[in-house]
Amino acid sequence: MALLDYRNVEIRQREQVVLRDVNLRIDEGELVYLLGKVGSGKSTLMKTLYAEVPVYSGSAFFLGFDLTAIRRRQVPYLRRKMGIVFQDFQLLHDRTVEENLLFVLRATGWRDRAVMKTQVREVLAQVRMEDKAYKMPYELSGGEQQRVVVARALLNSPGVILADEPTGNLDWETGREIMELLYGISRVGITVIMSTHNLAWPEKFPGRRLLFADGKVSEGE
Repeated sequence: MALLDYRNVEIRQREQVVLRDVNLRIDEGELVYLLGKVGSGKSTLMKTLYAEVPVYSGSAFFLGFDLTAIRRRQVPYLRRKMGIVFQDFQLLHDRTVEENLLFVLRATGWRDRAVMKTQVREVLAQVRMEDKAYKMPYELSGGEQQRVVVARALLNSPGVILADEPTGNLDWETGREIMELLYGISRVGITVIMSTHNLAWPEKFPGRRLLFADGKVSEGE
């Protein structure tokens, strides 16, 4: 089943064409790498998926939403269906790991505190961080912070994880651990769409490759 279906899509920012003639289908359970130079449109395409950047023209459906006609009030419902892993973590540094995750659950409509705490424990266990719930983000290493970010992305049992350069701020060994985590998530049926500059990852963790160059998106080898 297609989670994403783009046909003849054009994407612009500040009236400048970033990507054109994008024809792309991504199905459930795929691991998809977005590969290309800085400024080639990888992050811009990803931002259209959570409606931060509008689709200028064409047909664009993602997670059951028409991205060419989505209204502002619909955007939170779209975003609840996905998890997002950022390069720079974006954790709240004035609260613990557990409180960071509880904050997201409250913001997405959860109300029963006992159920919320159980969900937090479960996602932290998935990323092997269950013994760090009481820690503040600044007490964690970069790799540990990114594990918490992956846990945060899993909170609402999403059908898809968007990962924008998730290993960009990590050393190679720590990056490999995060990649093992994301690869394992894809193997249980959750679609992972990931932008990366590190060409070693598609070799070590096989997935579909999409190449970004000259304003176009093409299938890789």
